[in-house]
Amino acid sequence: MTRCKAWMVGLVLLGAATRVMADDGGFSRQFSACMDKSGGVTQSMVECIDAEVKRQDVRLNKAYKAVMADLPVVRRDELQGVQRLWLKFREANCRFYADPEGGSMARVEANHCFLAVTAARARELEGFGKP
Repeated sequence: MTRCKAWMVGLVLLGAATRVMADDGGFSRQFSACMDKSGGVTQSMVECIDAEVKRQDVRLNKAYKAVMADLPVVRRDELQGVQRLWLKFREANCRFYADPEGGSMARVEANHCFLAVTAARARELEGFGKP
């Protein structure tokens, strides 16, 4: 398979994965619609992802504040420490995806990592303390 064909297959798979994650990952409908309209153009995809990261960050902060409000002081301090470590992990882990040799798709993958990890953490916090 030529490099161009492999790249196109990657875009198709990323688009399919994004659609599935939009349905299952708690991503917004705006994100799914934006990715559909992006036409596989790297800059457009990154803009869609960045906009969804902002939405997911709002969701994450809301969930974090709700959990913090329900915890005793000692547990709040623990969660604050865990959250700080999680933020460092998210940054380092997703920065790793931005392979300088990976071309424009590495940028998309790094940004998508940031989005997926943020949405997963929001989901985790939203479910905290629920059976």
